[in-house]
Amino acid sequence: MSSARHKPDDVQDWDADDAPASADMLARLAPMPEAAKDMFRRARGPQKAPTKQLVSLRLDRDVIEHFRASGDGWQSRMNAALRKAAKI
Repeated sequence: MSSARHKPDDVQDWDADDAPASADMLARLAPMPEAAKDMFRRARGPQKAPTKQLVSLRLDRDVIEHFRASGDGWQSRMNAALRKAAKI
C-alpha cells in the first residue's frame, strides 16, 4: 500500500488549508447572532383543517399594488374586500 495516500498524524505536516482547528480558532467562533436566526426561522406546518384554497387569479396591476402598499397582511385584506363585495 502506498504511503502517499495516508496523511501523517503529525500536525506539522498538514497544509494550511487542511489543518485541524486550533483551540484559539475554536474560541473565536461565536454563537449565531440574533439577527441571523431569522434566516433559519421554522416554517409553518400544514394546517390541520385548511380553510382556504390556493387559486391562480389574474388581477389588474394597480389593484395588486394598492393592496401590497398597505404592508404585511395584504392578502388577508384583499380576501376581506372580496368577501365584502360579494356580501358574504
